[in-house]
Amino acid sequence: MTAAADCPEPASFDPGGVAVVVGASGALGGALADQLNQDACFAQVVGLSRRSDPPLDLIREDTIAAAVRHVADLGLPLRLVVDATGFLHDEAFLPEKSWRQIDPVHMAHTFAINAIGPALLMKHFLPLLPATGKSVFATLSARVGSIADNRLGGWHGYRASKAALNQIVRTCAIELRRTRPQAICVALHPGTVESSLSAPFTKSGLVVRPPTEAASDLLRTVSGLMPECSGGFYDYAGAPVPW
Repeated sequence: MTAAADCPEPASFDPGGVAVVVGASGALGGALADQLNQDACFAQVVGLSRRSDPPLDLIREDTIAAAVRHVADLGLPLRLVVDATGFLHDEAFLPEKSWRQIDPVHMAHTFAINAIGPALLMKHFLPLLPATGKSVFATLSARVGSIADNRLGGWHGYRASKAALNQIVRTCAIELRRTRPQAICVALHPGTVESSLSAPFTKSGLVVRPPTEAASDLLRTVSGLMPECSGGFYDYAGAPVPW
């Protein structure tokens, strides 16, 4: 077991626990896993994705349950789960520019990945968080999911799915506080990260951040979270994002 003095400042997690990254095969998820593997606070880092062993597919609850059992079987306290998954577009669909482009199949898939999948992660991972000591479940939301901050319109499915995710985080945090008052459940906005998800939009003038930079900022924010932050929505610098 690593001594607490070996942990980077601030040493916010009890040493010797497990950190899990869901979506570890993606650009940001991979950067998060790499940086956590360098963190002496964690005895083990588990990267999960559709290509991991065991595999985890957000639209198949049986794979989520099996992956969580794998983490539980490690026999170490679960201190951190970062859900770095998300869906914005694919070869068939791009984000809607108008209500005229709303498509029920596209919207259902967007909700399945961005809201229902993370809800199932919370269903299975939150009961594993220790009863004492700091632990964090953080899922990646997006500033465009803020209802108060929506000034441009468009992107109906993505915005609505992330707003739904924020509500699920808030609701689960209330329930979590009843049995694990030191545990934290939050939504985080990582900024626009250089990845296949953001690639079609880089020409529009968006400021795109390298995955390593985004991962470092997110982990710094996670490190500074306190129990009273649970149920909140924060950006990569730790500032609250309006609902």
